Amino acid sequence: MIRRLAFLTLIVTLMAAHQRTQSQGVRFALSYPSERREPIGDGRMFLLISCDSTDEPRFQIGEGPDTQMIFGVDVEQGTSPAVTVVDESVFGYPVRSIASIPPGSYWVQGLFHKYERFTRADGHTVTLPMDRGEGQHWNLAPGNL
Repeated sequence: MIRRLAFLTLIVTLMAAHQRTQSQGVRFALSYPSERREPIGDGRMFLLISCDSTDEPRFQIGEGPDTQMIFGVDVEQGTSPAVTVVDESVFGYPVRSIASIPPGSYWVQGLFHKYERFTRADGHTVTLPMDRGEGQHWNLAPGNL
């Protein structure tokens, strides 16, 4: 029950679900709920696409032959209602591009994996996904959207 509730309330809202036009090609636009006021910060926006309805797409990504599809875009100091576009130029796994997804029925999920910002001793700033008690499992990390 909690997992399904989290799926319904914490996933990123998917807008403009799946468009295909000759001029734009395939694209997804992911955004955050409009009632969210605070900045979302740094992280990586994932678009997860699955042809398997037995579980959430985020739990079906792996290294085996039955893995589902994942695409990712870096987000820096994003604020609501930012829109992250995943189009044919975004690298994916196990297919290179969303243009390579065969026709069919799919379950789609957006997930924002939060990063923390660190300033190194030499003055450079880096953003990294820190362990938040989940053992570095991006699909389970508390605080992700």
